[in-house]
Amino acid sequence: MIWRKSSASSESETNAAKHVLVIQLGGLGAFVLALAAAKRIREAHIGARITLLTTEATKELAEKAPYFDTIEADGKPTEPQAITKLIARIRSAKFDMIYDLEGSSRTSNYFQGLRPWPPKWSGPTPGASHSYLDGARTPMHPLDRYAGQLAAADLGHDPAMPDLSWVRHALRDPPRLSPDYFGIRGPYIVLLPRGANADPARRWGEEKYADLARRAISHGVTPVVLGGADERPVGASIAKLEPRAKNLVTRPDLFQTIGLLERAAFAVGDDVDLMHIAAATGAPCLVFFPAPGQPELTAPRGRGGVVILTASVISDLPVEQVERQLSNCGVFRLAATA
Repeated sequence: MIWRKSSASSESETNAAKHVLVIQLGGLGAFVLALAAAKRIREAHIGARITLLTTEATKELAEKAPYFDTIEADGKPTEPQAITKLIARIRSAKFDMIYDLEGSSRTSNYFQGLRPWPPKWSGPTPGASHSYLDGARTPMHPLDRYAGQLAAADLGHDPAMPDLSWVRHALRDPPRLSPDYFGIRGPYIVLLPRGANADPARRWGEEKYADLARRAISHGVTPVVLGGADERPVGASIAKLEPRAKNLVTRPDLFQTIGLLERAAFAVGDDVDLMHIAAATGAPCLVFFPAPGQPELTAPRGRGGVVILTASVISDLPVEQVERQLSNCGVFRLAATA
Protein backbone atom coordinates (compact mmCIF):
# COMPACT_ATOMS: atom_id res chain seq x y z
CA MET A 1 0.00 0.00 0.00
CA ILE A 2 1.44 3.34 -1.03
CA TRP A 3 0.20 6.74 -0.09
CA ARG A 4 1.70 10.01 0.86
CA LYS A 5 2.37 10.14 4.60
CA SER A 6 1.10 13.48 5.86
CA SER A 7 2.71 15.22 8.77
CA ALA A 8 0.79 16.75 11.67
CA SER A 9 1.25 20.16 10.08
CA SER A 10 -0.10 18.99 6.71
CA GLU A 11 -3.11 17.48 8.51
CA SER A 12 -3.78 20.85 10.08
CA GLU A 13 -3.43 22.54 6.70
CA THR A 14 -5.82 20.07 5.07
CA ASN A 15 -8.50 20.51 7.71
CA ALA A 16 -8.06 24.30 7.65
CA ALA A 17 -8.88 24.56 3.94
CA LYS A 18 -11.71 27.05 3.45
CA HIS A 19 -12.30 26.73 -0.30
CA VAL A 20 -12.74 23.10 -1.31
CA LEU A 21 -13.60 21.35 -4.57
CA VAL A 22 -15.06 17.82 -4.73
CA ILE A 23 -15.06 16.06 -8.12
CA GLN A 24 -17.44 13.18 -8.90
CA LEU A 25 -18.52 12.56 -12.49
CA GLY A 26 -20.17 9.11 -12.36
CA GLY A 27 -23.77 8.01 -12.70
CA LEU A 28 -26.40 8.11 -9.99
CA GLY A 29 -25.33 4.87 -8.29
CA ALA A 30 -21.67 5.90 -8.17
CA PHE A 31 -22.65 9.34 -6.93
CA VAL A 32 -24.69 7.94 -4.05
CA LEU A 33 -21.66 5.89 -2.96
CA ALA A 34 -19.46 8.99 -3.20
CA LEU A 35 -21.80 10.85 -0.85
CA ALA A 36 -20.32 8.77 1.98
CA ALA A 37 -16.96 10.43 1.31
CA ALA A 38 -18.59 13.82 0.75
CA LYS A 39 -20.13 13.66 4.20
CA ARG A 40 -16.73 13.04 5.77
CA ILE A 41 -15.21 15.89 3.77
CA ARG A 42 -17.96 18.23 4.97
CA GLU A 43 -17.38 17.19 8.58
CA ALA A 44 -13.64 17.77 8.22
CA HIS A 45 -14.09 21.24 6.73
CA ILE A 46 -16.64 22.89 8.97
CA GLY A 47 -17.26 26.42 7.77
CA ALA A 48 -15.53 25.87 4.43
CA ARG A 49 -17.17 26.66 1.10
CA ILE A 50 -17.40 23.36 -0.76
CA THR A 51 -18.03 23.23 -4.50
CA LEU A 52 -19.04 20.03 -6.29
CA LEU A 53 -17.99 19.44 -9.88
CA THR A 54 -20.36 16.83 -11.31
CA THR A 55 -22.69 16.21 -14.26
CA GLU A 56 -26.32 16.92 -15.13
CA ALA A 57 -27.17 13.28 -14.27
CA THR A 58 -26.60 13.90 -10.56
CA LYS A 59 -27.23 17.63 -10.29
CA GLU A 60 -30.79 17.31 -8.95
CA LEU A 61 -29.76 15.13 -6.01
CA ALA A 62 -26.53 17.07 -5.39
CA GLU A 63 -28.40 20.37 -5.07
CA LYS A 64 -30.38 19.01 -2.11
CA ALA A 65 -27.43 17.30 -0.39
CA PRO A 66 -26.19 19.01 2.79
CA TYR A 67 -22.53 18.61 1.86
CA PHE A 68 -22.06 21.23 -0.87
CA ASP A 69 -22.50 24.98 -1.17
CA THR A 70 -22.20 25.24 -4.95
CA ILE A 71 -22.95 22.74 -7.72
CA GLU A 72 -21.24 22.91 -11.10
CA ALA A 73 -22.67 20.30 -13.49
CA ASP A 74 -20.36 20.71 -16.49
CA GLY A 75 -17.62 18.38 -15.24
CA LYS A 76 -17.33 16.20 -18.37
CA PRO A 77 -16.83 18.47 -21.37
CA THR A 78 -15.92 16.70 -24.61
CA GLU A 79 -14.48 19.48 -26.76
CA PRO A 80 -10.79 20.32 -26.15
CA GLN A 81 -11.60 24.02 -25.91
CA ALA A 82 -14.24 23.37 -23.24
CA ILE A 83 -11.82 21.19 -21.27
CA THR A 84 -9.23 23.96 -21.39
CA LYS A 85 -11.81 26.47 -20.13
CA LEU A 86 -12.82 24.17 -17.28
CA ILE A 87 -9.23 23.72 -16.14
CA ALA A 88 -8.72 27.49 -16.33
CA ARG A 89 -11.84 28.01 -14.23
CA ILE A 90 -10.59 25.57 -11.58
CA ARG A 91 -7.23 27.35 -11.53
CA SER A 92 -8.78 30.81 -11.19
CA ALA A 93 -11.01 29.64 -8.32
CA LYS A 94 -7.88 29.12 -6.18
CA PHE A 95 -9.17 26.13 -4.23
CA ASP A 96 -7.25 25.30 -1.06
CA MET A 97 -7.98 21.58 -1.47
CA ILE A 98 -9.43 19.37 -4.22
CA TYR A 99 -10.84 15.89 -3.53
CA ASP A 100 -10.94 13.84 -6.72
CA LEU A 101 -13.56 11.18 -5.95
CA GLU A 102 -13.78 10.27 -9.63
CA GLY A 103 -10.19 9.06 -9.86
CA SER A 104 -10.22 8.62 -13.64
CA SER A 105 -7.81 9.46 -16.44
CA ARG A 106 -10.02 12.47 -17.16
CA THR A 107 -9.59 13.96 -13.69
CA SER A 108 -5.90 13.06 -13.71
CA ASN A 109 -5.66 15.18 -16.86
CA TYR A 110 -7.38 18.01 -14.99
CA PHE A 111 -4.63 17.78 -12.36
CA GLN A 112 -1.91 17.79 -15.00
CA GLY A 113 -3.52 20.83 -16.59
CA LEU A 114 -3.15 22.72 -13.30
CA ARG A 115 0.62 22.28 -13.22
CA PRO A 116 3.17 23.63 -12.50
CA TRP A 117 1.47 24.90 -9.32
CA PRO A 118 -1.55 22.69 -8.69
CA PRO A 119 -3.59 23.14 -5.50
CA LYS A 120 -3.50 20.50 -2.80
CA TRP A 121 -5.08 17.44 -4.37
CA SER A 122 -6.43 14.17 -2.93
CA GLY A 123 -6.74 11.32 -5.39
CA PRO A 124 -5.01 8.46 -7.24
CA THR A 125 -2.68 10.86 -9.02
CA PRO A 126 1.13 10.72 -8.91
CA GLY A 127 2.62 14.03 -7.87
CA ALA A 128 -0.46 15.19 -5.96
CA SER A 129 0.00 16.52 -2.44
CA HIS A 130 -2.20 13.75 -1.02
CA SER A 131 -1.74 10.94 -3.52
CA TYR A 132 -3.52 7.65 -2.94
CA LEU A 133 -1.56 5.12 -4.98
CA ASP A 134 -2.50 1.84 -3.35
CA GLY A 135 -1.89 -0.80 -6.02
CA ALA A 136 -4.90 -2.76 -4.77
CA ARG A 137 -7.33 0.15 -5.09
CA THR A 138 -8.77 -0.96 -8.45
CA PRO A 139 -10.06 -4.38 -7.26
CA MET A 140 -11.66 -2.76 -4.24
CA HIS A 141 -15.16 -1.75 -3.25
CA PRO A 142 -15.65 1.99 -3.92
CA LEU A 143 -16.40 2.66 -0.24
CA ASP A 144 -13.14 0.98 0.81
CA ARG A 145 -11.31 2.93 -1.87
CA TYR A 146 -12.74 6.20 -0.59
CA ALA A 147 -11.74 5.25 2.95
CA GLY A 148 -8.14 4.72 1.85
CA GLN A 149 -8.08 7.93 -0.13
CA LEU A 150 -9.46 10.02 2.73
CA ALA A 151 -7.07 8.35 5.18
CA ALA A 152 -4.22 9.51 2.94
CA ALA A 153 -5.65 13.02 3.32
CA ASP A 154 -5.89 12.65 7.11
CA LEU A 155 -9.68 12.47 7.20
CA GLY A 156 -10.05 9.19 9.07
CA HIS A 157 -9.66 5.52 8.21
CA ASP A 158 -12.98 3.69 8.55
CA PRO A 159 -15.28 3.17 5.53
CA ALA A 160 -18.47 5.20 5.78
CA MET A 161 -21.89 4.04 4.65
CA PRO A 162 -23.81 5.97 2.01
CA ASP A 163 -26.73 7.78 3.63
CA LEU A 164 -29.81 9.37 2.09
CA SER A 165 -31.69 9.93 5.35
CA TRP A 166 -31.32 13.68 4.82
CA VAL A 167 -33.59 13.73 1.75
CA ARG A 168 -36.89 13.71 3.62
CA HIS A 169 -35.71 16.53 5.91
CA ALA A 170 -34.27 18.56 3.01
CA LEU A 171 -37.63 18.46 1.24
CA ARG A 172 -39.57 19.04 4.51
CA ASP A 173 -41.23 15.62 4.27
CA PRO A 174 -44.01 16.53 1.80
CA PRO A 175 -46.95 14.13 1.30
CA ARG A 176 -45.66 13.20 -2.16
CA LEU A 177 -42.81 11.25 -0.53
CA SER A 178 -45.27 9.02 1.31
CA PRO A 179 -46.35 5.56 0.07
CA ASP A 180 -49.95 6.75 0.58
CA TYR A 181 -49.41 9.19 -2.29
CA PHE A 182 -49.25 6.17 -4.61
CA GLY A 183 -52.09 4.31 -2.91
CA ILE A 184 -49.79 1.92 -1.04
CA ARG A 185 -51.20 0.78 2.30
CA GLY A 186 -49.48 -1.47 4.82
CA PRO A 187 -46.12 -3.26 4.42
CA TYR A 188 -44.64 -3.52 0.94
CA ILE A 189 -41.55 -4.79 -0.82
CA VAL A 190 -39.95 -3.07 -3.78
CA LEU A 191 -39.00 -5.14 -6.82
CA LEU A 192 -36.06 -3.79 -8.85
CA PRO A 193 -35.77 -5.73 -12.12
CA ARG A 194 -33.14 -5.20 -14.78
CA GLY A 195 -34.24 -4.15 -18.28
CA ALA A 196 -35.22 -6.83 -20.77
CA ASN A 197 -32.29 -5.96 -23.07
CA ALA A 198 -29.72 -6.93 -20.43
CA ASP A 199 -27.68 -10.14 -20.52
CA PRO A 200 -30.11 -12.96 -19.54
CA ALA A 201 -27.42 -14.37 -17.23
CA ARG A 202 -27.57 -11.15 -15.20
CA ARG A 203 -31.31 -10.71 -14.76
CA TRP A 204 -34.21 -12.47 -13.07
CA GLY A 205 -37.12 -13.02 -15.44
CA GLU A 206 -40.48 -11.27 -15.39
CA GLU A 207 -42.25 -14.56 -14.72
CA LYS A 208 -40.29 -15.05 -11.52
CA TYR A 209 -40.84 -11.49 -10.34
CA ALA A 210 -44.56 -11.98 -10.97
CA ASP A 211 -44.51 -15.28 -9.07
CA LEU A 212 -42.73 -13.61 -6.13
CA ALA A 213 -45.27 -10.77 -6.26
CA ARG A 214 -48.09 -13.31 -6.08
CA ARG A 215 -46.51 -15.02 -3.09
CA ALA A 216 -45.91 -11.68 -1.31
CA ILE A 217 -49.57 -10.75 -1.77
CA SER A 218 -50.60 -14.08 -0.26
CA HIS A 219 -48.63 -13.07 2.84
CA GLY A 220 -50.28 -9.64 3.02
CA VAL A 221 -47.34 -7.72 1.54
CA THR A 222 -47.78 -5.40 -1.46
CA PRO A 223 -45.20 -5.81 -4.26
CA VAL A 224 -44.17 -2.47 -5.83
CA VAL A 225 -42.17 -2.43 -9.06
CA LEU A 226 -39.75 0.47 -9.62
CA GLY A 227 -37.33 1.27 -12.41
CA GLY A 228 -36.37 3.63 -15.19
CA ALA A 229 -37.27 3.82 -18.86
CA ASP A 230 -35.33 0.64 -19.67
CA GLU A 231 -37.49 -1.27 -17.20
CA ARG A 232 -40.82 -0.03 -18.55
CA PRO A 233 -41.56 -3.17 -20.63
CA VAL A 234 -40.51 -5.40 -17.72
CA GLY A 235 -42.76 -3.59 -15.27
CA ALA A 236 -45.69 -3.86 -17.68
CA SER A 237 -45.04 -7.58 -18.12
CA ILE A 238 -44.94 -8.21 -14.36
CA ALA A 239 -48.18 -6.28 -13.90
CA LYS A 240 -49.84 -8.24 -16.72
CA LEU A 241 -48.83 -11.55 -15.13
CA GLU A 242 -49.87 -10.37 -11.64
CA PRO A 243 -52.31 -7.43 -11.90
CA ARG A 244 -52.33 -6.94 -8.13
CA ALA A 245 -48.67 -5.86 -8.22
CA LYS A 246 -48.20 -2.09 -8.07
CA ASN A 247 -46.31 -1.11 -11.24
CA LEU A 248 -44.76 2.32 -10.62
CA VAL A 249 -41.93 2.06 -13.17
CA THR A 250 -40.98 5.64 -14.28
CA ARG A 251 -43.86 7.17 -12.29
CA PRO A 252 -42.13 8.53 -9.16
CA ASP A 253 -39.51 11.23 -9.50
CA LEU A 254 -36.08 10.69 -7.95
CA PHE A 255 -37.04 11.96 -4.50
CA GLN A 256 -40.32 10.03 -4.46
CA THR A 257 -38.35 6.92 -5.40
CA ILE A 258 -36.01 7.52 -2.46
CA GLY A 259 -39.03 7.98 -0.17
CA LEU A 260 -40.60 4.71 -1.34
CA LEU A 261 -37.36 2.79 -0.94
CA GLU A 262 -36.74 4.24 2.51
CA ARG A 263 -40.02 2.87 3.89
CA ALA A 264 -39.98 -0.48 2.11
CA ALA A 265 -39.87 -3.67 4.18
CA PHE A 266 -37.30 -4.97 1.67
CA ALA A 267 -35.86 -4.14 -1.75
CA VAL A 268 -35.47 -7.24 -3.93
CA GLY A 269 -33.89 -7.44 -7.35
CA ASP A 270 -30.99 -7.31 -9.71
CA ASP A 271 -27.76 -5.40 -9.24
CA VAL A 272 -29.00 -2.08 -10.61
CA ASP A 273 -28.28 1.52 -9.61
CA LEU A 274 -31.57 1.73 -7.73
CA MET A 275 -30.39 -1.05 -5.42
CA HIS A 276 -27.49 1.16 -4.29
CA ILE A 277 -29.99 3.93 -3.64
CA ALA A 278 -32.22 1.52 -1.71
CA ALA A 279 -29.29 0.49 0.50
CA ALA A 280 -28.39 4.14 1.08
CA THR A 281 -31.91 4.86 2.33
CA GLY A 282 -31.49 2.20 5.01
CA ALA A 283 -33.83 -0.32 3.40
CA PRO A 284 -32.77 -3.97 3.79
CA CYS A 285 -31.84 -5.38 0.39
CA LEU A 286 -31.77 -8.76 -1.32
CA VAL A 287 -29.64 -8.64 -4.47
CA PHE A 288 -29.10 -11.20 -7.23
CA PHE A 289 -25.51 -11.65 -8.44
CA PRO A 290 -24.07 -13.98 -11.10
CA ALA A 291 -21.53 -16.57 -9.98
CA PRO A 292 -18.64 -16.80 -10.26
CA GLY A 293 -18.36 -13.12 -9.54
CA GLN A 294 -17.09 -10.66 -6.98
CA PRO A 295 -20.09 -9.08 -5.28
CA GLU A 296 -17.81 -7.98 -2.46
CA LEU A 297 -16.38 -5.42 -4.90
CA THR A 298 -19.64 -4.01 -6.25
CA ALA A 299 -22.54 -5.01 -3.98
CA PRO A 300 -24.60 -2.29 -2.31
CA ARG A 301 -23.87 -1.51 1.32
CA GLY A 302 -26.25 0.04 3.79
CA ARG A 303 -27.17 0.19 7.42
CA GLY A 304 -30.27 -1.95 6.76
CA GLY A 305 -28.13 -4.87 5.63
CA VAL A 306 -27.67 -6.54 2.25
CA VAL A 307 -28.37 -10.21 1.47
CA ILE A 308 -26.73 -11.61 -1.68
CA LEU A 309 -28.06 -14.59 -3.64
CA THR A 310 -25.83 -15.97 -6.40
CA ALA A 311 -26.29 -18.32 -9.34
CA SER A 312 -24.31 -19.02 -12.51
CA VAL A 313 -27.36 -17.80 -14.40
CA ILE A 314 -29.48 -15.45 -12.30
CA SER A 315 -32.68 -16.52 -14.04
CA ASP A 316 -32.11 -19.98 -12.54
CA LEU A 317 -32.62 -18.72 -8.98
CA PRO A 318 -35.78 -20.41 -7.67
CA VAL A 319 -38.63 -18.21 -6.51
CA GLU A 320 -38.98 -20.49 -3.49
CA GLN A 321 -35.45 -19.60 -2.37
CA VAL A 322 -36.15 -15.87 -2.59
CA GLU A 323 -39.46 -16.27 -0.75
CA ARG A 324 -37.75 -18.30 1.96
CA GLN A 325 -35.04 -15.68 2.38
CA LEU A 326 -37.64 -12.93 2.81
CA SER A 327 -39.49 -15.09 5.29
CA ASN A 328 -36.28 -15.72 7.25
CA CYS A 329 -35.72 -11.96 7.37
CA GLY A 330 -39.14 -11.44 8.97
CA VAL A 331 -40.86 -9.66 6.10
CA PHE A 332 -44.01 -11.74 6.27
CA ARG A 333 -44.12 -11.71 10.07
CA LEU A 334 -44.16 -7.91 9.75
CA ALA A 335 -47.27 -8.17 7.59
CA ALA A 336 -48.96 -10.48 10.07
CA THR A 337 -48.58 -7.92 12.86
CA ALA A 338 -49.43 -4.84 10.78
